[in-house]
Amino acid sequence: MVQADLPCRMTAHEAALSLGSNLGDRWQWLKQACSLIDCHPDVRITASSPVYETEPCGAPDAFAGLNYLNMVVVVATDLPPLVLSEAIHAIESRMGRRRSVLPNLPRNIDIDIICFGELTMNTHALILPHPRAHLRRFVLQPLSDLLPHLLLPGQSRSVTELLNGLPETPQVKRLN
Repeated sequence: MVQADLPCRMTAHEAALSLGSNLGDRWQWLKQACSLIDCHPDVRITASSPVYETEPCGAPDAFAGLNYLNMVVVVATDLPPLVLSEAIHAIESRMGRRRSVLPNLPRNIDIDIICFGELTMNTHALILPHPRAHLRRFVLQPLSDLLPHLLLPGQSRSVTELLNGLPETPQVKRLN
């Protein structure tokens, strides 16, 4: 018998992706991103979290009121991490995402790889696991809904334990 509170890890062919939007029809952007991810011939969404409304983190004061909708999806894929990252960037571009050299500006869609199996890597193109995932309530809350006992690579506490150790702000609010 397997105990439900045992730490778990993702398989080598699973990745957790964080999706966010704070411009325009945020629900529609998330829905479209999920559809495009799942339509990729080498990627299949196996789980989706609830959607949360979240206060922006580190946004310039002029954009402080543009709350995000955030969610996490788990995907199964045989793609290598860098190829998955390129595919995700292609989806963002297809959806009209324009990257800026300025950080934390509003965006219609943002898709980040949070973790890819147990891989750790640090290249110019991709850092795994995401270097700030363990500090972000808008990532940990939806990830905890899906995989509460997941240990992110390099972490000794589960995503739920990491979540419980974060300050209450910025807040996240689950939407129906």
